[in-house]
Amino acid sequence: MLTNEIVKQKLVEKFAEQVTNFGEPYGMLTFEAPKEMNLKVLNFLYDDERLKFRFLTDICAVHYPDQKGRELAVVYHLHNMQDNIRVRFKVFTDIEKPDVYTATGLFSAANWMERETYDFYGVKFTGHPNMKRILNVEEMNYFPLRKEYPLEDQARIDKDDEMFGRE
Repeated sequence: MLTNEIVKQKLVEKFAEQVTNFGEPYGMLTFEAPKEMNLKVLNFLYDDERLKFRFLTDICAVHYPDQKGRELAVVYHLHNMQDNIRVRFKVFTDIEKPDVYTATGLFSAANWMERETYDFYGVKFTGHPNMKRILNVEEMNYFPLRKEYPLEDQARIDKDDEMFGRE
């Protein structure tokens, strides 16, 4: 049976110190690698006869505004259906040049997931066959899920809290 420890061991054997920050939040093996290696790691996880992570569950992004040079994380969730085990793989990129290689050559489902990630966070997937907005209008000149906007002013008096379920 495949375990998190076996997956970690195989990754370290293959990539040595290039795979880092291993953890197991909620029992799911999580790790990261440099963004330039995302396809090498994804291909290894897919092709290795013991690992068989051949189902892409999700691609998303996270904005960390306080991490200079690592403001955007692209997060891949992969599933090995035979052994019913999942992994979370992260690559970080600079918000000034948010380019990450596309995974569409390996997973056709990555197409829409990468477009959505671009649409909301601005991550540009190099080599993507149709890198344009998928849910928002093309004219939009910002990425709405980045943490670049102030929170609502709690001192506002121009609205009725009762209308928002607040007393």
